[in-house]
Amino acid sequence: MLALGVRSVVFAVGSLLGLLLIQSMELWEPAMETLALVLVATLVSVVVAVPVGIAAAKSARVSAVVRPVLDLMQTMPAFVYLIPAVTFFSIGLVPGVVTTIIFALPPGVRLTELGIRQVDRETVEAGHAFGSSPWQILRGIELPLARPTIMAGVNQVIMLALSMAVIAGLIGAGGLGGVVVTSISRLNIGLGFEAGLSVVILAIFLDRLTSSFGERRRAGGVRSWLVRRRTAPAVGTPVVPTGDADPTRSPAAVGR
Repeated sequence: MLALGVRSVVFAVGSLLGLLLIQSMELWEPAMETLALVLVATLVSVVVAVPVGIAAAKSARVSAVVRPVLDLMQTMPAFVYLIPAVTFFSIGLVPGVVTTIIFALPPGVRLTELGIRQVDRETVEAGHAFGSSPWQILRGIELPLARPTIMAGVNQVIMLALSMAVIAGLIGAGGLGGVVVTSISRLNIGLGFEAGLSVVILAIFLDRLTSSFGERRRAGGVRSWLVRRRTAPAVGTPVVPTGDADPTRSPAAVGR
């Protein structure tokens, strides 16, 4: 129902067939474990990444501090993240979630900063001219216009989280990653292929779902918000009727 509501009938039918294929391969439970891990890691990453990206877009100092950290995080090999996670949290699901969150975080910060910086300055200045506060401009102008870029960052966060969730199977995170590790240890090519196919199905489903939320709306949304800000009367301002509001004051009545 979610796929049908946000995208199309073709996407809904394709998602249903893909999930039925996962069920037929008897990998439904590992797939849902992986999906739960990815969703939790994505939620935490987005909650952290979006405010940091906004702060970096608003402040050059914050951007100068954040950028080298993101460069380090993105150039670090994925397997290196497993070492401190296992050192601090031992083997299990917790280090898998922590490494997935850290590994998937950088694209969300970078694309949020990029989206806010790319907002048309004239539109922001128009908001200031109408007396809007910085929070109103951020909520009513900058975030709606930057939404496609921010959602592209969320999409990348999900893809990186899914890839790291599979690698985290090496440290006992379970899910499809655990199935892949088992297939490698047993040299079971068929099981590994089925687990990889299940990962691909989940990746395509999540990618198409998030990209549908990132499609740009019509520009009328921000324009109508600016028009409402311009035409709305201030609180406590009396509405003075014009002279034509009274029929007895019309030019025809005066002439009579």
